[in-house]
Amino acid sequence: MNFKYFIPTASIVLLLGTGCQKLKEDPKADLTPGTYFKTQSDLDASVAAIYTELTPDYSFGFTTRMTACFGADDLTTDPGLNKQDMRAFDELNGASINPSLLNEWQGPWAAVYQANNVLANYQNVPGSTTQALQQSAGQAYFLRAFSYYYLVRIFGPIPDITTPISASDRPPRDSVSTIYATIVSDLTIAASWLPPTWSGAPGRATSGAARSLLADVYLTMAGWPLNETQYYAQAAAEADTVMNSAVYSLEPDFNTVFTTNNGSESIFALQFDVTGGNPERSYGSSSVPLDESGLDGSGGWDDYYPEINFYLNSPKCYRSYCTYYDTLKLLNTATKTYTLVPWNSPLTHAGHPYYKKFRHGLVTGGVADGVNETDSTILSINPSTNKAMDFIRYPLVLLDYAEADDMASGSPSGADYNAVNLVRARAGLPNLTPGLSQTAFRDSVVQERAWEFAGESGVRWYDIVRLQMLPQIIAARSPLENAINSSNPLATRYLAPIPIADMDNDPNWTQNAGY
Repeated sequence: MNFKYFIPTASIVLLLGTGCQKLKEDPKADLTPGTYFKTQSDLDASVAAIYTELTPDYSFGFTTRMTACFGADDLTTDPGLNKQDMRAFDELNGASINPSLLNEWQGPWAAVYQANNVLANYQNVPGSTTQALQQSAGQAYFLRAFSYYYLVRIFGPIPDITTPISASDRPPRDSVSTIYATIVSDLTIAASWLPPTWSGAPGRATSGAARSLLADVYLTMAGWPLNETQYYAQAAAEADTVMNSAVYSLEPDFNTVFTTNNGSESIFALQFDVTGGNPERSYGSSSVPLDESGLDGSGGWDDYYPEINFYLNSPKCYRSYCTYYDTLKLLNTATKTYTLVPWNSPLTHAGHPYYKKFRHGLVTGGVADGVNETDSTILSINPSTNKAMDFIRYPLVLLDYAEADDMASGSPSGADYNAVNLVRARAGLPNLTPGLSQTAFRDSVVQERAWEFAGESGVRWYDIVRLQMLPQIIAARSPLENAINSSNPLATRYLAPIPIADMDNDPNWTQNAGY
């Protein structure tokens, strides 16, 4: 790990009108953090830089952010091509030399370091109000917690760094419980300091985002590896506060979530801007079959899609229609027309369905900036989109509440059923079976979360990890999937290895078991 100061620049700007975060160079870059914050605008620029650390391809801007999550049943990839990084984790055979794994590691750490600089110096800004300072710091606390939550679930024990440190420092890896204590503390402060909404500023963290993330954190703490079940009640309480805030609601149309930005159920989303050199690249080409081509000569990248049985077991409903792309369009180059074939046709090379919800990207005036198509024609397939990446959607709060309250209370309540049934009703499904036991209800909610968030930023994988579900996931796998490497102890596959470069930099570290 290359520990260093991240020196903010004076003209790092958050483009609130367009909702994108962007960095620009400035001569003030040679100033130290301690002398930099001369105005509130300086501080706001450095807060904007934290968001920016999370948006490049090497962080959360591309499919590689999910590399270590490919052990889940909602993610698989091609048995060949250039997909070896993701395929290795799909086969539960990841390694510390995996280049994409390094991407998962370095982006969140960059955000942590930048947040630490803000939090060490924000109180030194002259002339700002207490509220303005707290709202800036609240975002830094949220983003540090957000980054640590990602890192601790993927890598387990990591250094707990909460102040700027020297490039020569080599801090030890701290326990998972220590990292979670920092996350909870950060989110608690963020929830009290951040406003419920920002006027004309999509992408900024809010008090609702902090409480929503805190609910999910508590739910995770109740499972593996901490298994501290007392946190179920706290998860339910935080989620209930968000549900009663009247700030968020489900989008009436599930499809709208994946073709528009910052809608009614978007609680926290990173913002992207193609023209500003800050594209989102896990929509569009990334989830398009290699077999497909646009009339303009563009093609699909075939990076990721669901496993066959995950798709087959998904309930047939409107949500599934919007989620899965199971009829491929094959171009007849001579006639410039398309032949429509099912996903399992011998004319397709992968024999898998794909994700429809990640195809189109942002749709403006009926034109998609990802895959622009009609029912029978593909006009163009683009790899870079302006689609905001939702990391916390309101359905996550509803389902977290339902599961946590059920587990805390010993059986599901009417409110628990109501929360999950709101999600099911939007999906086009009937209400969940009444009278379920505590465990049966929990399992139903976990499965509902899998279908609602299929393919989305590791949501399914994190459930598999905290509930230790790999044996049943593997047992339900189609023999047509990439073969699991059974020589690796299954219990060691819930964590990814620390990237080799950082192990080499820190000789006192011990690699995660099994790697």
